[in-house]
Amino acid sequence: MIRYALRCKEGHDFDGWFRSSQGFDAMRAAGQVNCAICGTSEVEKALMAPAAQSSDRMREPHPAPHPGTLTEPRNDHETMLQKLREHVETNSDYVGLSFADEARAMHEGRSESRSIHGEARAEDAKKLIEDGVPIAPLPFLPRQKAN
Repeated sequence: MIRYALRCKEGHDFDGWFRSSQGFDAMRAAGQVNCAICGTSEVEKALMAPAAQSSDRMREPHPAPHPGTLTEPRNDHETMLQKLREHVETNSDYVGLSFADEARAMHEGRSESRSIHGEARAEDAKKLIEDGVPIAPLPFLPRQKAN
């Protein structure tokens, strides 16, 4: 996983986690990287400074949270993201890597319609959007492991 500092055309700064640099590029090209604040898909990588630890911090190990895990919210935006995550997890079914197939089946009437969330490859998500299947990217990673 790789973390990028991102900035939208409106000047909002936020972070995003991606499987790789190519993953970021593919998702951005498909319009799936959206500002966590205003929702625009006009997003660019922002300049990032390397994380350096002082010698005191190096002596006391602090386990890093799993990428996409929201610890205690530090501001109103993180509080809103935490509430969104809780709402999605409480009110929809996690379907993992079957997301594209499940969404298409519901759209075509082959499966009962319900709220779902999961994971999809960028090209599968793009095809769903092109075919008019109503989907949207979530601004956080799933807690479940899909692999």
